[in-house]
Amino acid sequence: MALAKAKEIVSANPVVVFSKTYCPFCVSVKDLLSKLGASFKAVELDTEKDGSEIQAALAEWTGQRTVPNVFIGGKHIGGCDATTALHREGKLVPLLTEAGALAKSSSA
Repeated sequence: MALAKAKEIVSANPVVVFSKTYCPFCVSVKDLLSKLGASFKAVELDTEKDGSEIQAALAEWTGQRTVPNVFIGGKHIGGCDATTALHREGKLVPLLTEAGALAKSSSA
C-alpha cells in the first residue's frame, strides 16, 4: 500500500522530495530547489500518518532508506549529496527543466 502511494506521488509530480521536517540535509535540498525556482512536492514523512511505512517502501524500491530521497522526472536521484553533486556538475537544472519543474528560459 505504501509503495503504491509513493509511486503514485512520484508519477504525479515532476519533482518529489521525501523529507523530514527536522532533517538539515532535507532543508538543504529543498532550499536549493527553491533557489533554482523549481516547483516540487515535499512529502514530510514525519508528519504523514503512514510516513514510516512509506520510508520502508522507498528503501525497498530504491535501496535508500535515508532522507531526503529525491525523484526528478520519475527517476530516483538519491539524497542530498547526489542532488548537490548534480548541481555542481551543471546537470541539475537541465534535469529539472526536462521534467517540467523549471520554466524554460525563453531566448528572444
